[in-house]
Parts: sequence; structure tokens; C-alpha cells
Amino acid sequence: MQRDTAQRRAIRRVFLNAGRPLTRDEVLEFGQAIVPSLGVATVYRNLKILTGEGWLSEVELPGGGMRYELADRPHHHHFLCRSCDQAFDVHRCPDEVEALAPDGFEVDSHELILFGRCAACA
Repeated sequence: MQRDTAQRRAIRRVFLNAGRPLTRDEVLEFGQAIVPSLGVATVYRNLKILTGEGWLSEVELPGGGMRYELADRPHHHHFLCRSCDQAFDVHRCPDEVEALAPDGFEVDSHELILFGRCAACA
């Protein structure tokens, strides 16, 4: 079990307040608003620890790099803004998406990523 430091508590708080997947840089920026001395190496180390503990999950979006989000989230998809590079959760899942597979194929999971401009950039 890892020590519960002020930096780790700040990083956890960032994710609990974010409501969307975050890049390492976003975690650093938002975390420094809570603990100004938070450094990039501490963020990287804690993201690795929190992912290993199952508290965070990695979200890899094409063209968007690695992001992190709370691991206990139900099935959902993502929207990536091409202007500001922020990722957002999409809470609806198309009912018939698995029917798009070719005849005879067996789907065991799916992922949907929408690209465009978020409300702030549109």
C-alpha cells in the first residue's frame, strides 16, 4: 500500500472533480492549483500507481495520446475535440453498433470515438 500524500490526494481530487478523461499535463495543471509544488515526475509516478491499483484506467484515443479516467465508470465512449484536444465522455451507446460487424463475425466488445469541436470551440 502506497503512502497517502498531499500530492496523491490532490491528484485524486482532480479526477473526482474533472468528470472527463485527462492528459498528464491536465492533471499537472489542475493538481498544481491544489498543491502548487506538485511536479511532473510526481504526477507520472502517481498515475502509474493509481492505474496499477485499479483506481484509474488508461484511455488511448487515436491522435489524442494517453489519458486517464476513474476506473469504476460504466461502459461509455469518448468525444475528442480537434481544436482544444480535450476529451469528453459520451454516455449513450448506439443500440445496433455491434450489428455493423460483417456476417459471421462475433463481437465481444466495442469502442466508439467521436471527433469534432466541443461546445466551447464550436
